[in-house]
Amino acid sequence: MDKTQQTAQKERFIGLEWLRFALGLYIVIFHTLHTYPSISDWSHYVTDIGFFSTSTFFVLSGFLLTHVYLDERRQLREPARSFWIKRFSNLYPIHIGSLVLAISMSALIGYLAITPEDADMSWRFVLYDVNNDLGETPDVLKHFMGNGELALNLVLNVGLLHAWNPYYLTFNPPSWSISALMGFYLVFPWLAPRLFRLRRVGRALVLTNLLYLIPPLIVIAMTDFGMPETGILHRNPLIRLPEFVAGILLCVWYTRYRAAGGWLSGGQRLMLTFFVAICVLLAVWLLGHGHAWYYMLHNGLLLPAQLALILLATQWRTPESRRVRRLASRLGGASLPMFALHVPLFVIFTRIERVIVGDPALCTSGFRACFDAAGDSSVLFYPLYLLLMVLFCVMFQEQFVLRVRNAMQRWLLPKVGSPPSHTEKVAR
Repeated sequence: MDKTQQTAQKERFIGLEWLRFALGLYIVIFHTLHTYPSISDWSHYVTDIGFFSTSTFFVLSGFLLTHVYLDERRQLREPARSFWIKRFSNLYPIHIGSLVLAISMSALIGYLAITPEDADMSWRFVLYDVNNDLGETPDVLKHFMGNGELALNLVLNVGLLHAWNPYYLTFNPPSWSISALMGFYLVFPWLAPRLFRLRRVGRALVLTNLLYLIPPLIVIAMTDFGMPETGILHRNPLIRLPEFVAGILLCVWYTRYRAAGGWLSGGQRLMLTFFVAICVLLAVWLLGHGHAWYYMLHNGLLLPAQLALILLATQWRTPESRRVRRLASRLGGASLPMFALHVPLFVIFTRIERVIVGDPALCTSGFRACFDAAGDSSVLFYPLYLLLMVLFCVMFQEQFVLRVRNAMQRWLLPKVGSPPSHTEKVAR
């Protein structure tokens, strides 16, 4: 391996850390900003393509794992069992922590009933994954799990298998993405080395994109956009696997490009930026022309733009300041907790906000009177929520997830005593 290839192998992708953080922050905005009626006239332009964030994160995960875990011979640098345990121990504390928080929050908020809709809040409540094209009323779409469904979905959630439920989302809906990631990790040790041996990477990327578009085309042609097909398109790990595969292939191309001394010029970076911007604007416009476009954009049509965005982020040169590098690493490391925790944290924040803007003085004489006097949420407080949410997720990652992860690895991999390297931290 020549010096150029060694340099590429050891690259520290600070730009990808910032990108991970930005993707996490955008998915938070996607799931929360639309709840403010005062800005409903324009907020959907900001949140319409929130799915772009999750898809890009899946592609990015494939890229980073390939960069980190394949050695100079393009083989997995450790046994598959070790890889799976490390990946599982990175994901599982986030998932279980968010699951416990979501269930506790639902029970508490339902009991306190600060707002009229809180009375219906329950951790037995499920969220159907449909776009309501079937003319169903909100009452029809409301459903609470019976004891059998509850037991089944608890098992699925504890086993990190809930992304395979195509009918509805349970407990903490955004956590399906963590379940899907674990599904990707299971095939990575077999898949990545084989993809790295491909000679025509560009052709493989085009074929991957075309294969990814087949399921939404089938759904558009043969169904009414109901269940379970929408849930399958949304989160089934096999259906979403092409995004992860595309990330692996992008890393293969990038590694060879850097080994040949390649680096994008300013003009090339500007063209990629323009391409991503045009794709996003076009996607927002197409979403207003029927749900068929939603499924196409959600499952494959935006994949070239996601690849371009990640390639752009790799061109961010590592800054000299250790403080900047440390900040990027901490914020990037908090991206998965942001994906998993933002919904329960938002519900908690808005309920506290409503009590504060109401008549909090009544709390000294009785909480019920204080809750009944609660006011309305205001978008003016939204920046405060974003700040507190980010700070909480950084602390959650560093003080809870890393400690539990290290304990799990000491237990499951007793012979692996060395702390994780920088590249392993990047792959989190």
